Order: sequence, then structure tokens, then C-alpha cells
Amino acid sequence: MCGIIGYWNIDNEALPILSGALKKLEYRGYDSFGFATLNNGQIYIEKQIGKISEVKYNNIPGRVGIGHTRWATHGGVTKQNSHPHKDCTGKIAVVHNGIIENFQELKRRLVDEGHKFLSNTDTEIIPHLIEEKLASGLDLKQSVIKISKILKGRNAFIVLDAETNEMIAIRNGSPLILGLKDKEVFIASDIPAFLDKTKEVIYLDDGQLAVIRNERPEFYDINTGKRIIKRLIKIDWNQNQAEKGSYAHFMLKEIIEQKNTIVAAINQDETQLVRVAREINNATNGVFFIGCGTAARVCHIAEYIFSKVANKRINYIPASEFENYKHFLSPETLVIAVSQSGETADVLDALKIAKSKGAKIISILNVIGSSMSRISDYTFHINAGPEKAVASTKATTSQIAVIILLSYACSGKIKDGEKLLMELSGEINDMLNPRYQEHIKNIATILSDEKVQNMFIIGRGINYPLSLESAIKIMEVSYINAQGFAGGELKHGPIALIENGTPVIVLVADDNDKAKILSNAMEVKSRGAYIIGISPDNNNIFDYWIKTPRVDSVGSAIANLIPIQLLSYYLGVAKGYNVDYPKNLAKSVTVN
Repeated sequence: MCGIIGYWNIDNEALPILSGALKKLEYRGYDSFGFATLNNGQIYIEKQIGKISEVKYNNIPGRVGIGHTRWATHGGVTKQNSHPHKDCTGKIAVVHNGIIENFQELKRRLVDEGHKFLSNTDTEIIPHLIEEKLASGLDLKQSVIKISKILKGRNAFIVLDAETNEMIAIRNGSPLILGLKDKEVFIASDIPAFLDKTKEVIYLDDGQLAVIRNERPEFYDINTGKRIIKRLIKIDWNQNQAEKGSYAHFMLKEIIEQKNTIVAAINQDETQLVRVAREINNATNGVFFIGCGTAARVCHIAEYIFSKVANKRINYIPASEFENYKHFLSPETLVIAVSQSGETADVLDALKIAKSKGAKIISILNVIGSSMSRISDYTFHINAGPEKAVASTKATTSQIAVIILLSYACSGKIKDGEKLLMELSGEINDMLNPRYQEHIKNIATILSDEKVQNMFIIGRGINYPLSLESAIKIMEVSYINAQGFAGGELKHGPIALIENGTPVIVLVADDNDKAKILSNAMEVKSRGAYIIGISPDNNNIFDYWIKTPRVDSVGSAIANLIPIQLLSYYLGVAKGYNVDYPKNLAKSVTVN
């Protein structure tokens, strides 16, 4: 959600670095932004409403500073509510990501004691609490540790102190990562913020803080107050992966990158695949796949893949609902979490429940060193590289690819899984050509010109959960009310919504469900719908046909999804929307 950046150095002006970093975090979603810099013992603040790339803001001096992009939760979208926030003395400035659940009672006490508040945010209590602790004789580190134990909820924040020229970063649930380069220190909520500057990073874990007085940060455990040693990690992402290049949008770039990312996802440690497959096969008290949003749809698809490939029953549960299943968990349970960022709040909460019950945890992730990877027993990185568009595309198909590999490992046929995915990758490479894109763009233009308000997607087998993910893509990028249904469920209610001119997308695989889903397509067509067929073969039922590779149902989980991603993209573009940053959405939902 909110983007955080901190910068310490002795040579460069901070503001250009801070603003450039926040521009790289725009994909997280925000409605206002602000900076605080430190110069000659004074803190300078600049805040604005809107996008950094679209709004003019004043230059402020200083070589040390913090910045923030805010997505409003507590308090409306105003300059006053934008971060950073200061204390009464003006010597402390704070940027914060997360939610302080008990801020109202803390704020009431601070107001009663004479503190003056300028915003309606929960964040503003932090600098005032620090001010209070400093006045009692504690130093900055002691003050931050003290108040971290008072604040309830998942959060992370950076403190800037004009008196001591210190910066402190602290994590309790929301991500914070440090980047180190020569005489520069970067702190951010996500790696792309400083990827063009350094690839050497240190991840703060929950209950840890970093004190920055020079180019060598010191790290401390919040609970004990003792200094700790943190490991420096070198990441293998490159800056080109995090830039649009010649593409109009990150979303289109990331869709096209699937020519390569599916192959990259196959690059897994075979020994670990076999080991985890053994854990899945031997889990006597259930295997649960959990995720949120698109990742949840991937988990739903996994149910079908494991059933077909490995003859194995696994359970899919949205991570936000996982708590309701905690009574079934035990040390003989296996929980497999799917996430792009590895920082999704509901997934992390679910994994804490699993840990408390002794269950083993496996994560399928894109971001190396994320919170989920550090609490998992086993981690598979999907190797998709930075994904910056809010709507997930390449990470989704890479997650599915890893799940296909795992299912084949469970049946003792890893090489068959690798062969399937390599052949599919070649088919995808051929499919994603300019003429194919133009064909889908033309269909999107027709739908946009007709001002379509409602759209339905139907599928059977694996293509049923794929229809649900298709609906998510269309809704989040084009704002069309899209709904996915199992083809066999049409007569049990949804068919009442079909009328003349209703577009229905039919997902077809070359499998045993093909005849049945085409029959469902005829049912809706006879009631006035026009049909967009996503299929290996054309059919006279289709009004428009988008060709896909001839693969079985397992392969169609990837092959049929990519044209939906393109259709969603071109629908959003045709309607004039910012497809990289859909309204009301954020890339990484790090608060509940």
C-alpha cells in the first residue's frame, strides 16, 4: 500500500533521490505524497495531493530525508493528512505504513496533556509519543522501542530527528528494506525504490529496528534492546526489469514478458521439489493452499491441477478466511501460501495461525527475502522479476507454472511437468505476436464502443476458477462489472442475467469438458448473448474467436489466461483508464 523511502548520505541532495524513489513505488497506489529533509538542524516539509509525476512541489534542502506516498485510511485526502507528520517541537518527523488500531485512545490522552494535532491520521500520534518519551530523558532509540510496544496493529515507520541527525527505521508487520551503497543508506517499503542505486539489501524482520547515523546502520531487537547482526543479501533483479522501456504501460510489458517468465519459473531446485512433494504426499492432516485476490484464484486452480496430475486432494481457502479453519490444523498439516510480494497482511496472519498449530509452511513467491519467505519451511521463488502494474499478470502464470511442477513432482514425473511447461512456453512465445495483440485490441475497442457495462465468463474444470480470475482482471483494469461462473451452473441462476447484447467469454480447453462448455455457450447465445471464444479451435457459436495453443486442461490454466490479460489491458486503455494503477487498488495490501 503506502510507499516509504528514507535516505542518508553526505554528498547528495536528498529530495531528488526521495522523489525518484517514490515514483518507482507509484504502483503501490496512493492519493497524496510528502517529504521531510534535514538541513542545519531544521526539518523542512513539503506535501501535495496527487501523483508525484503530475503535481508540482517545492524544493527543500538537505542530504538526509524521508518520503511517503499515502493511500488514505484514517482521515481524508488532504495536505494536512499527508505524511510526514511532526511533533509539537518540529524536531521529529515520521512517515508510516500500516494502521494503529488503538490510536484514538492514545490521541485523546496526548490531547489532554496539551499536544496539538494538525491532521486526522493515526500516524500523527507517533511523533508526539516520541516527543513525550524524549522529554522524559530517553534517547531516540529508547523512545522508539518504548512506543513500539504501545502501538497495536501492523505497521512500520521511519523517524527523522533534527536534534541528533539520526534516522530510525522500525518494523512491526509492514515491510521495510535497507539498501547499502558506499556512503549512502536507503530505506524503503519495496526494493524497486532503490534498485537503480544498489542491489545489496538488508531485510528488517518484525520486532527489529535500524539506527542510521552514518553509512553503517546498527540493528537492534525491540524486545531485548540488544544489538544484532543482520545479513547482507545481493538480489539478482536488474533495473531494466523494473522500467517500462518502449512499452506504453508496465501491464503490457509484463504480459509480453511471459514469453520468458514461464521458462524462468521452471528453474527450480529439483531436490527441493521432490522433498516438498514428499511432504505433500505424507501430510496426514490436510494440505491447504492459501492466498488473496488473484493469488487466491491461483490456489483454486491448484485444486484442479493436483486432482488431475497427482490424483491428490488439496484444499483451497482464501487467506482472509483461514482463521475459520484453524481447528483442523496440526503438525501433520501442510500450508502452501501463494503471493507475489510475500507481504500480504491476511496471508501473514494466516501463516501465524498455522505456525501456532505447528503446521509446516511452504511459500510460492516472487520477492526474495520477503516476510513470507523468512517464516516458511520451504520457499519457491517464481523468478518473474519485478512486477509493477497493480494487476498481476506474469507473476500469476509463473505461480501456476510452479504449482504444475509440484503436482508432477507428487506423481513422480517432474520431467513430464518440465516438458509440458517448456512446450507451452514456446507456444506462448509464438502466440504473443503483434498481429495477435492487434486482434484482441480490436475486440476490446468494439466492447468499449458499445459501452458494455456487464460481462460474463464461463468455464469448466480448471477453466472455472480461471473464469473467476478473468473476472478479477476485467474488473480491476476496465471497471466493467464482470462475473465468472462454472458453465454447468448457468441454469441455476446466472442465465437469468443474459439478455440481448450481453458479452459472454467462453474458456475452452482441448479436454473432456470441451463439448459441455460449447453446449453452455449455445445456451447463452440462444438467449441473446454474443460469444467471445477463447479456444484452440474456432466454432460457429463464436461471434469473436481468440485462438489459444492446443494444450490439455492443465496447460490451459496458463494459455487461456494470457489473452484475458490482454483483453483486460486493451479494454482499460480504450476506456482511457490508467491501467497500471487502477482506482482504489494497491499492489501490495500490507494492512488488513
